[in-house]
Amino acid sequence: MSSRASLMFVLHAHLPYVNHPQDSSFLEENWFFEAVVETYVPIISALERLSAEGIRPGVAVSISPTLGAMLENEALEAKLQEYIESRLELIEKELDRAQHDPALLKTVKLYQKLYSDAAALMHKYSGDLITPLKALQHAGQIEIITTAATHAVLPLLTRPEAVRAQLAVAAEDYLDRFNRKPAGFWLPECAYEPRLNSYLKLSGFSYIFTESHAVELAAATAPNGVYSPYRTSNGLGLFARDAASSREVWSAKFGYPGDPAYREFYRDLGYDGDYEYVRPYLGADGARRPLGLKYHRITGAGPDLSAKQYYDPEAALARVEAHASDFLARRMKQTEEFYSGRGTRPLIVSCYDAELFGHWWFEGPAFLEAVIRKIRAERLPLQFVTPSEYLNSCQEPQEISPGISSWGENGYFDPWVNETNDFIYPAVYSATDKMIETANRFRNQDLNSLSTRALNQAARETLLAQSSDWAFLLYIGSHAEYAKGRLEDHAANALKLLSEVIEKRVDEQDLARLEQQNSLFPRLDFKVFSSVSKF
Repeated sequence: MSSRASLMFVLHAHLPYVNHPQDSSFLEENWFFEAVVETYVPIISALERLSAEGIRPGVAVSISPTLGAMLENEALEAKLQEYIESRLELIEKELDRAQHDPALLKTVKLYQKLYSDAAALMHKYSGDLITPLKALQHAGQIEIITTAATHAVLPLLTRPEAVRAQLAVAAEDYLDRFNRKPAGFWLPECAYEPRLNSYLKLSGFSYIFTESHAVELAAATAPNGVYSPYRTSNGLGLFARDAASSREVWSAKFGYPGDPAYREFYRDLGYDGDYEYVRPYLGADGARRPLGLKYHRITGAGPDLSAKQYYDPEAALARVEAHASDFLARRMKQTEEFYSGRGTRPLIVSCYDAELFGHWWFEGPAFLEAVIRKIRAERLPLQFVTPSEYLNSCQEPQEISPGISSWGENGYFDPWVNETNDFIYPAVYSATDKMIETANRFRNQDLNSLSTRALNQAARETLLAQSSDWAFLLYIGSHAEYAKGRLEDHAANALKLLSEVIEKRVDEQDLARLEQQNSLFPRLDFKVFSSVSKF
């Protein structure tokens, strides 16, 4: 049966750069370890299974440069291996503890498989998860795109030099990592404003993704709403997120992840277990923290975690199958309504944070795989497409002027500029202004190796200070002190290094420490922050 609609799944994989080589156990590094085990390995495994069976996934995966750097960091890789081994050791103890409790034992065995699969995949690729992603892209199974260098909310960068630096560094990073130029660009937080068009085009990107109301505000020139691609006045391709298909998967209140059969995220052995029993698996500080072993289901009993019932993996898997069928039935209904009214095939663009699948919604990777399989098994008139292949096969998209927007709360930039975090911007802008001024000053000078290293590291620190993650963590009140410290440290590091270069007194020992800790973008040249020459 010929397809009546095209589906485009975009999984945006991003974590802020967290690397503390001087610490054997650092709480925030667990963000990375948990995401690898619960999200990246299960998704890669699902994509490989589908591909091996002749079922082309056809999804787009955005890998942020900061996440890519962490996936290639040997020190983090060693810590990740220790993390997996420690969990497998704990799981062996849990198997003994649960041997007379069949309901609990089923879930412990599920975790044994989860962590064993992670260990096996890491071993298969010598710890490098970029390798299987590259192979899948090379085989035409998926398309990999990138995002801003440190995931800055680009409309909030007041200086054009800062926007150009975030884009240029991202493009170079992608080329180094995936051995080809990037076609697509994920706007961090889907944050768009028209000023970005020329910078994106000049950096070599062919298309972007926006929030739905960026197109809906241009309704007069966008008659198909979010169901068609568009282009800006300078030829930049544009896909708009379909809110309906996103809400069903995103929302814990109205969507699938809130089903009572699914795993409860917030109840964890790290808090439930006897302290002396779990102490060897906590951090060096001994404070209770999540260990990733969560034995209860959402249950539907409200917020009282003590009322949660045991998780049943088989019941959860049955709900996955039902929800995959429901998701596709809803897409078919969307398709029929659009097709009957206009006589053309819609494009449904579904965008998600990759970490939703597996980490936040434990059953998410199974849902993703089930959706892709069911289209094939049930011969549904739906087809998964990647962004580049869709643009290459469709007619010239209609030109529109998209509106300012983001997918943040209230649709604009509220989560990143509000009373909880607005105090950070003077430090960010001060470091950025000084970086630009100093790059202009030294861009045509012959510098010694130490000064060049210091300027390049100052550029790294400036980029890291611009990350959207610090403002967002302050906004939601999660790891707020860490976020505030990271932002202030990066801004202060940049200003200190720039002053030392100007005053010709670079502290080489401190510079080496920063180069080890914040070691991303190995080919970064500080001149990327230079202003465009005008004659």
